[in-house]
Amino acid sequence: MTAKVFIDGEVGTTGLQIRARLETRPDISLISLPEENRKSRLSRIGAFGEADIAILCLPDAAVHEIAPDLRSMPVRVIDASTAHRTDPDWIFGFAEMASSGLPKWLRASARRSRAPNSSRTPVAIRPAPSR
Repeated sequence: MTAKVFIDGEVGTTGLQIRARLETRPDISLISLPEENRKSRLSRIGAFGEADIAILCLPDAAVHEIAPDLRSMPVRVIDASTAHRTDPDWIFGFAEMASSGLPKWLRASARRSRAPNSSRTPVAIRPAPSR
């Protein structure tokens, strides 16, 4: 099965790097918008509707603007910004390292990325879960 991924903000630095990593994978099909439509809310909503996974590579304000529209959509969202870092409705960090975290992480439709600086302490002090 090929996962369909939409990177909203794919022409920015983070979006370009993520796209470069994903475009060589045969199990991933990337959804892209033409240049003239990439800022169109309607076009973006359509792309989110086609996608299995969406990655938000946008400034925080733009993420806050589009996120409410995504709540009712079946797409799983990964937010690469800092917009939802402290939002309790979004999974952040190493939730998969907690014994109860992995099932929650797998069911979640909204996940925040963990920036390198915010991940250093949990990696250093949290032991791996026992299996």
